[in-house]
Amino acid sequence: MGEYCLHFFLAKSVPMKTLCRENAAKQRGYGAENIENILASKLIDAAIEVHKSLGGPGLLESVYEEALCHELIHMGLFIQRQVLVPLRYKGILLRDPMRLDLLVNKKLIVEIKATTQEHDVHKAQLLTYLRLSGLKLGLIINFGLPRLHQGIKRVVNAL
Repeated sequence: MGEYCLHFFLAKSVPMKTLCRENAAKQRGYGAENIENILASKLIDAAIEVHKSLGGPGLLESVYEEALCHELIHMGLFIQRQVLVPLRYKGILLRDPMRLDLLVNKKLIVEIKATTQEHDVHKAQLLTYLRLSGLKLGLIINFGLPRLHQGIKRVVNAL
C-alpha cells in the first residue's frame, strides 16, 4: 500500500477514489464550498473516532495528529502532515515558513490542539493560514477537552 501520510510535500501517491469523488462532486454541480464541507464532515467523524478510541484528553498533539492521520487515510482521503508553506513579504521570501498541521485534499486546513482552554489566538492563526494560502475553510480540533464537540471550531476565509 502506498504512503498517504505526507511530510513536507513529499508526495508519493494519491488515493484514486478520493480524486474520483471530488471530480464526481464537481460534475454534479457541487461547488468547491460543498466539497470542503464534505471534507470537514468526514474529518469531524474521524476526530470523534480518535477521541473516543484514545480515551479523551491527556495526550500530546502529535499523538492525536498521527491517529487522525491514520483515520483519514483509512477513509481514503489525501492528507499532508506538517506542511511547510513559504511566506513572502513585499517580494522577499521570509526565512520561516508557515507550518500547517494537516492539509486534507489540498482544500481543508486542520490545526490540532491538545489544550484544556480555548484561545482566540488559535482562530486568528488559522484565519491567517487560510488567507495566506488562499484556501476557504479550516478546522481547529482541540482534543484536550473532555467532550470533543466543544473543541471543534470552524474558521472560514471570506477571501
